[in-house]
Amino acid sequence: MIVLLALDIGNTEITLGLFRDTTLEAHWRLTTVADRTPDEWAAALAAFLDHAGFSPNQVRAACLGSVAPSVTQSVVEGVQTTTGCAPVAVDAQSPLPLVLDVDEPLSVGADRVLNVLAASERYRADMIVVDFGTATTFDCVTADARFIGGAIMPGLRTSADQLTRRASKLPATELRPPSRAIGRRTEECIQAGVLFGCADAVDGMVTRIRAEWPTGGAPRAVATGGLAKLVASLTRTIDEVDPDLTLRGLMLAAGHLGLDW
Repeated sequence: MIVLLALDIGNTEITLGLFRDTTLEAHWRLTTVADRTPDEWAAALAAFLDHAGFSPNQVRAACLGSVAPSVTQSVVEGVQTTTGCAPVAVDAQSPLPLVLDVDEPLSVGADRVLNVLAASERYRADMIVVDFGTATTFDCVTADARFIGGAIMPGLRTSADQLTRRASKLPATELRPPSRAIGRRTEECIQAGVLFGCADAVDGMVTRIRAEWPTGGAPRAVATGGLAKLVASLTRTIDEVDPDLTLRGLMLAAGHLGLDW
């Protein structure tokens, strides 16, 4: 089986996926570590390929999107060492069937480009992509594949970590769905404040974006990212959850850029 290796390199995590044709066969996450060497990335990749039941020589092509330049080159070298493939990078300058209709198109992050590409090709409709990562991003794409901008706010885990780091008496708390808004213990109070607060902020932003939509339509909202299922279940405005949307954007971009697998 010949596969495509897709790598979404974020500031907190690196998500990797293996595609056979257009089917996501396996995926996993690694912590983004800036001082990890290319050999260490190569060893980690080889271990995960083996665990997923694949050998490195089954990887025919590799494609990546990165918002963490400090680790990108080491990851690229690790991929080349393990698979023999030189990953092709996707960014705002890549020739994709997408118009970046914003004031500074070259400043649009690779993750946002990939998200709107995937949403545009999958849904063929006005869409808001809410990506729950280190930051929570709201990316707006029209039915005719125009990225018209969006919004960025601190990510859920980023906010929670900052809260417990700055307030010495507040304990680090597992992010689990709260059962009520009025917590009875400190952990419940943090869970309620962080998770309900994030969900309500998402609902507020999606509502504002829909009210400003330039065509007067009613865009659907799709959530993606590692925490998408957790938060979307607490919202009123998220219509669908697709946790692998960014990886699918990489697969689609690889095809548009002429990669063969």
